[in-house]
Amino acid sequence: VQLQASGGGLVQAGGSLRLSCAASGRTFSRYAMGWFRQAPGKEREYVAAISRSGGSTYYADSVKGRFTISRDNAKNTVYLQMNSLKPEDTAVYYCAAGMGLHYASFDYWGQGTLVTVSS
Repeated sequence: VQLQASGGGLVQAGGSLRLSCAASGRTFSRYAMGWFRQAPGKEREYVAAISRSGGSTYYADSVKGRFTISRDNAKNTVYLQMNSLKPEDTAVYYCAAGMGLHYASFDYWGQGTLVTVSS
């Protein structure tokens, strides 16, 4: 599966952005989908994930209550709605596909989209 992330940009603190990740192929619904991020000089962080059917989700404590992951299997797309953004959310965000919600389960990666939150 090939993944294409989009929707990043520059936003002020307190603002919102919605990231999208479009997947190629007919097998999108067979994969759990996740979002990761990596800020300059920091390790990659597992941000959110959603199961194949959308019935189960995972959120990192750092984004819980502010970010929402969703998917549309008919459109082969997963979304990350980000509200109440903080400067510490600044990072390159990557979408990934895998067989489960565990952070090590993701085998396929998109190219990343940059989110910059100004204070």
